[in-house]
Amino acid sequence: MYSIARPLLFTLDAERAHGLGLSALDLAWRTGTTPLLAGRVKPLPTKVWGLDFPNPVGLAAGLDKNGEHIEALFGLGFGFVEIGTITPRPQAGSPKPRLFRLPNHGAIINRMGFNNLGVDALVANVEKVRHRPGPLGINIGKNKDTPNEDALSDYLACMEKVYPLADYITVNISSPNTAGLRELQEEQALKHLVAGLREAQERLAAQHGRRVPMLVKVAPDLSDRDIDAAARVLGELAVDGVIATNTTIGRPLVDADPISKEIGGLSGAPLLGQSTLVLRRLRARLPESVPLIGVGGISSGADAVAKMAAGAALVQCYSGLIYRGPALIGDCVDAIRRRRESPSRGAVAPL
Repeated sequence: MYSIARPLLFTLDAERAHGLGLSALDLAWRTGTTPLLAGRVKPLPTKVWGLDFPNPVGLAAGLDKNGEHIEALFGLGFGFVEIGTITPRPQAGSPKPRLFRLPNHGAIINRMGFNNLGVDALVANVEKVRHRPGPLGINIGKNKDTPNEDALSDYLACMEKVYPLADYITVNISSPNTAGLRELQEEQALKHLVAGLREAQERLAAQHGRRVPMLVKVAPDLSDRDIDAAARVLGELAVDGVIATNTTIGRPLVDADPISKEIGGLSGAPLLGQSTLVLRRLRARLPESVPLIGVGGISSGADAVAKMAAGAALVQCYSGLIYRGPALIGDCVDAIRRRRESPSRGAVAPL
């Protein structure tokens, strides 16, 4: 069914198509017709951070910024869903147009700029959810007018409010669409930010009687030296996990496309190689006790397996979903299942 709808959606402005697609997904969920959009995904139980995932394939943050479509997205067969990025106060984001397709490359460029309704709106939406078949991640950021020296206060404000509702929390310091945000990945800035959040995490765990894992999402454009420094800081501060990676500002594989000149973060198939290299380097330098989520460029089951082979415990997709549709989820799950069951490799023990 998605193969029929996609050509129609691709005739529209990308952001308008995004909104219409989510509305259609909600309608399918309410009417019980989601199976027409997505075949049923066979379970592939996976345990990470003490959480039970129906399968290891999740939705990356950015598709549902305000947590308005959680049940419908789970209905597609995702093993987990990550919503956000959310900021303390509502913000409109960048001027439109700000979302662009590169169909010849299976890629997307976005400069959305953390457009969202604010953390209170997200909390209200999550509180309405009746059924969560898998873990829910909530991705937090800072408002664009908050200077970096005060960034910790924004992240703390979001963490305080989402903590009771999240199964894990992702700290987004790697979007290229908020001016100066990526400077928070610099070693000393990273240490200050993560140390403050780790202290709050332990306080909130005692307060709520449950420990919610905290993950940090990094960029694919870090130098080897910066990756090593980030791994050192994140390992020393004992973060629960790392997501590798966000979108890239690089264009080497798409620079002949006129759309490649648009400012913003590139996602989709051209990101696969670079994001997987960052994932592999992080896996080699982080303690084994820190699981990784691999994201960036997954357009097939083989791509998902490549992330697992590079050291991911879980994977996420987003742009591939736009091009392939919900069938991508089942393809990835089945490919990872075959890898686990391969006699030459042996079963993969859960982390």
